[in-house]
Amino acid sequence: MDNVVREIRKNEKIVVQNLSYRYPLSNNKAIEDINFSVCAGESVGIIGRNGSGKSTLCLALTGLVPLFFGGKRSGRVLVDGTDVLEIPKEKLVRKIGLVLQNPFSQISGAKMTVFDEVAFGLENLGVEREEMLERVEKVLRRLDLWSKRDQNPFELSGGQLQRLAIASVLALEPEILVLDEPTSQLDPQGTTEVFEVLSELKRTGITIILVEHKFEKLVEHVDKVIFLHEGKVIGIGTPEEIFSMREIDEYSVGEPIYTSVCKKLNARKPNGKYPVHFEEAIEVLKGALKSHDTNG
Repeated sequence: MDNVVREIRKNEKIVVQNLSYRYPLSNNKAIEDINFSVCAGESVGIIGRNGSGKSTLCLALTGLVPLFFGGKRSGRVLVDGTDVLEIPKEKLVRKIGLVLQNPFSQISGAKMTVFDEVAFGLENLGVEREEMLERVEKVLRRLDLWSKRDQNPFELSGGQLQRLAIASVLALEPEILVLDEPTSQLDPQGTTEVFEVLSELKRTGITIILVEHKFEKLVEHVDKVIFLHEGKVIGIGTPEEIFSMREIDEYSVGEPIYTSVCKKLNARKPNGKYPVHFEEAIEVLKGALKSHDTNG
């Protein structure tokens, strides 16, 4: 096992090994025998129907299950080769940050301005004042919230409030960001704002784990997708590979609208997969129509 851990430290940021978890008072495992790895700087999407274990997996990646919720965990979640349960909490928050789907669950409510809300976590960690001020200004500018710094957090729009939740986590300078359906309660404008932030973060090299139901957006921002069903991994691959799986239809998970249209017309790429991006779908559909006209 030591040899495995050394290899993990060299090549991979997150390694999940045979991970299972059961909540207290439950007879069923919320997630079962999950295995995957994520390289530094990689963006990974997690999909699945409600109850498939997506949120539980996010909590397990951050150590909140079982540390906060109790229950029984088996297997391991390694970050830089160390199990998250063995990393001191004050160091873990600098390794991995979690953004919840409802920003109201994440905003403290104890601070009266956007600036102070972002500073709150840094204060709790005992960060020096000068460094704290620099970090808060940096993330607020980065997330286009600097002009809102003196406003009450609850005066912000939904998209702004979710960006504030992200800013509060980014101020801790984690190397990994886990987001559990961060746009589920946002309108199209708010959704666009959050995904613009994710695009910027991806360019900076931060490792991102993203649970998201808006698949047209998801496929534009992730390198690979983990497909869960009833707590188990059904498939891991590129967005194109996953949304071309027969199981996607069998389990009624959903898919990008462009993929759905191509499936109805059986319009595939030369590699036999269905397109997941708009531009690719247009080209595939043009080819299918041309072939139909020629054969007709």
